[in-house]
Amino acid sequence: MMIATAFVFFMTPGLAFFYGGLVRRKNVLNTMLSSFFIMGLASMMWVLVGYSLSFSGNCGGVIGNLKSFCMANVGWEPGAYADGIPALLFAAFQMMFAIITPALITGSVAGRMRFKALFAFIALWLLIVYFPMAHMVWGKGGLLGEVLGSVDFAGGNVVHISSGVSGLVLSLMLGKRRGYEKTAYRTHNIPFVLLGASILWFGWFGFNAGSALGANGLAVHAFMTTNTSAACAMLSWMAIDMIRDGKPTVIGACTGAVLGLVAITPGAGFVPLWSAIIIGIVVSPICYFMMSVVKKRFGYDDALDAFGCHGVGGIWGGIATGIFAQKSINGVARWDGLIYGDYRLFLAQVISIVATIAVAIVGTLICASIVKLFTPLRVTEYDERMGLDESQHGESAYPSFNGLD
Repeated sequence: MMIATAFVFFMTPGLAFFYGGLVRRKNVLNTMLSSFFIMGLASMMWVLVGYSLSFSGNCGGVIGNLKSFCMANVGWEPGAYADGIPALLFAAFQMMFAIITPALITGSVAGRMRFKALFAFIALWLLIVYFPMAHMVWGKGGLLGEVLGSVDFAGGNVVHISSGVSGLVLSLMLGKRRGYEKTAYRTHNIPFVLLGASILWFGWFGFNAGSALGANGLAVHAFMTTNTSAACAMLSWMAIDMIRDGKPTVIGACTGAVLGLVAITPGAGFVPLWSAIIIGIVVSPICYFMMSVVKKRFGYDDALDAFGCHGVGGIWGGIATGIFAQKSINGVARWDGLIYGDYRLFLAQVISIVATIAVAIVGTLICASIVKLFTPLRVTEYDERMGLDESQHGESAYPSFNGLD
């Protein structure tokens, strides 16, 4: 579990490389730091109040209490959430989820959000959206988990849908990047994208297999469903590239792999291995359609497709869990999936997805509105033209580069 925790911690720098490679040269440092600084902010907030609000006590099935403030009474002995490992280790593992989830949001607003506004927004978002979502899905007495009966093995609702939807809402509030739909926003470093996707794939084994909370058969099962879905989604996107352009792309292969990882996350420890093939193959065309058709049709500027990838991929993964899950694989599921003739889990999954979307929308609007009272959300037009690396941090990733960007 300590190794799995370290794997998940490493995913956030991987995301920084993935996102950083996709943006313009003049915004790469800002984009990477937008993920990296959360490793500090979320870690501090988790120790102070995050763990307690997520996993200590129960207030109406929506949030915990502050009895474990500053990790009070969270020690070396096993706790209520994990037999056989220290309660402090469970808290550390869950802290990694609290770190990477808000980092996913930053992909939607890349290239145009003030850094200090982003910093304040993430802090509020953790309090208003993430900690309640973690409790509702995974906490004792949680409204979506224990009460409703929905399942989420490693964060389909808590991580991907919440961050993807929040990213979309925040991008709409910020408005489009300067020159959007008129200027080509070219990927500046494809090797960074490949490196980031590889780190994410590696770390996702800790993310999903580690959610079994032990070295056991369920962990092995989650490990294999995770890899199978990622592999199939990557091949599926490469096939789309071949059909569309006659040649596969590195960015397409990386995007497909990440989509497969996203889609299998809620069901990795609930669905049979063969269904991971279907989940992975199907997620790529669904998300491709959202990114290339729906996004263009409605004209919103989800800069790095955080919603198109994590939001939509997470929604498909949650629905697929309701279709394919088996109680015999993981007894946490109260019912079998729709394909086995029982509709109850499928219905619970759909309701939980709708509830997650609602919490993310309302919570994001509240957080952004509070931040706007103290500072503008968006950089000035001059700062955007200059680039956020220089305007927000006074640094340049490529000081010897003299070309146009």
